[in-house]
Amino acid sequence: MLSRKMLAAMDIPAEKIDEIISAHTETVQAIKEERDSLKADANKLPDVEAELSKVKTELETLKSEGWQDKYSKLKSEYDGYKTDVETKAVTATKTAAYRKLLKDAGVSEKRLDAVMKVTKLDDIKLDKDGAIEGADKLTEGIKTEWADFIATEGAKGAEVSTPPANNGGEVPKISRAAQLTAQYAAEHYGSKKEG
Repeated sequence: MLSRKMLAAMDIPAEKIDEIISAHTETVQAIKEERDSLKADANKLPDVEAELSKVKTELETLKSEGWQDKYSKLKSEYDGYKTDVETKAVTATKTAAYRKLLKDAGVSEKRLDAVMKVTKLDDIKLDKDGAIEGADKLTEGIKTEWADFIATEGAKGAEVSTPPANNGGEVPKISRAAQLTAQYAAEHYGSKKEG
């Protein structure tokens, strides 16, 4: 063990002895701190070994339970769900686009649902913007195929071959109230016999 007495016996000057003792103390202190740290790590080793053993057991359990089969099944379910969601989104987009095309073609609002029920949306292709490809050609087909459902606007005059009755321009001699009363009586009680 290094001591002042031993260093003095070696004829080392007193100021050098202090330096040597100070350096020695620092070295010993650093070695003690490293020893304590390694000792703390060594004390943790049983816990680490226990945790490692637990993980190995769980791994063996997963291997024996067929984790690959479970993974494959879950992946298959996920892929099916993803495809279903994508299909529904595309169908909703096609439905909205085709309904708009029907409206633009003049199909009556009341008839849109009936037309949509018999339409095969699989035959309709959308472009990257979500618009129907070949919309002009499809509109022509709609106007031909669903012509009965397309509302026409405008007033139509009476047919010339069957003009409305005019009674020769004569004005009835009884009041409108009397006409309605007579009509009501005829409908409910039969026609009145003149007599």
